[in-house]
Amino acid sequence: MIFSGQGAQTVGMGKSLYENSAIARDLYDRADKALGWSLMDISFNGPDETLTETRVCQPALYMVGYSIYAILKEAGKVDMKAALGLSLGELTALAVADAFDFETGLKVVAERGRLMQEACDATDGAMASIIGGARETVEPICKEFDVDMANLNCPGQIVISGESEKIAAAVTSAKESKQFRMVIPLKVAGAYHSRLMEPARVEFEKYLQTVEIKTPSVPVFTNTTGKQVENPDDIRAALVKQVVSSVLWEDCMRSAAELGLSEFYECGPGGVLAGMAKRTDRSWKVHSFCEYSDLPL
Repeated sequence: MIFSGQGAQTVGMGKSLYENSAIARDLYDRADKALGWSLMDISFNGPDETLTETRVCQPALYMVGYSIYAILKEAGKVDMKAALGLSLGELTALAVADAFDFETGLKVVAERGRLMQEACDATDGAMASIIGGARETVEPICKEFDVDMANLNCPGQIVISGESEKIAAAVTSAKESKQFRMVIPLKVAGAYHSRLMEPARVEFEKYLQTVEIKTPSVPVFTNTTGKQVENPDDIRAALVKQVVSSVLWEDCMRSAAELGLSEFYECGPGGVLAGMAKRTDRSWKVHSFCEYSDLPL
């Protein structure tokens, strides 16, 4: 089971699940009650500007991913051997793997989103995607312009993150170097997975000390190392570190494949993770689920 990260969101996501599944209705109703505001209304109806806000987007994507898993599980349509997620999706993976219950996971994601929103509002950050680059060719640019490598998604797709002026300079230099296929500034609210998220990391660490975490029921892989993480204290430390460190998504997927897995269920909008998987290993089979009609019921 693989779970989407921020950027995959779309207005209307989750609505068909809610309308067609009693399980999804129960989860969304419980979510609104737990949060004290209507995540359901923004997810289903927008506006897009509000859904895109980090504090809203993260719990909204958690809800879609978790609901899809819950529906499939009740129908006996999933035999989960491992769980992993991109950035905030890692928290969804931990929830479905019973490291914490649904409501706890939702509250953790909501607090993470709130703290990251605050960090975005307090800084002037940006991100850019470098297409056609490798770690060893992007790293010198990060060092030269004092920015961070935020996402290593798949072969030939690396995202850099940092102060807006520095990212703009890095983009210009990368384009002029002619060594990359494309360099694309991203429409994001801030510099995720960079040192600019340090205030969020500090407060999130304090918050997670109050959260009980259990050993997952299936292997879960952390974005911080690309490796399996089992011990509750190690999980807590990885979630804290992940806020400011590189997302090693390609490494996570390869680690899952090393368990003998070659079929993945992507839970979330857009088929983003399926696209990354295709560019990593064409032998992997990825089924992408977002709408109720997508589900193999």
